[in-house]
Amino acid sequence: MTLALTVLLLTAQHPAAPPARVAASIARLFGSGARVDTLRVDTVSVLRVSRADSLLGFAAVGNVLGKDQPITFLVAIDPADRLKDVDILVYREPYGGEVAYEPWRRQFRGKNAGDSLRVGKEIRSISGATISVHAVTLGVRRMLAELTAWHQSGAIR
Repeated sequence: MTLALTVLLLTAQHPAAPPARVAASIARLFGSGARVDTLRVDTVSVLRVSRADSLLGFAAVGNVLGKDQPITFLVAIDPADRLKDVDILVYREPYGGEVAYEPWRRQFRGKNAGDSLRVGKEIRSISGATISVHAVTLGVRRMLAELTAWHQSGAIR
């Protein structure tokens, strides 16, 4: 299945996730030319990313509530269940958009579901973006745990 078609199917589940942003995020994280297949687990669409016969990883789109508005994000893991990166796809709040900046997102890379990912400990807070920091961190921790559990159980492979 082409990346564009897969992204359209995924964003039908998350209408707030613009297909172009999801496609750009997948291309940035896994390289252009990666093959993307959509897997259904429970009510979640998971993107399986591969090249030739090699699994590159998995990704999923989620939403968390900021102060008043949803924050739409993508979490990607590698085949060893380590977090590749987090992308903020849509940030709707008037304040706190710093959670989308690469220096803040970088601290999630390489983490796994066993890491506590606590704000103020492993994850830095951002002055003026406290609610967004806590919401995104909680969403990432939850999605990382789900992707890892599904991968280890064989629900996604």
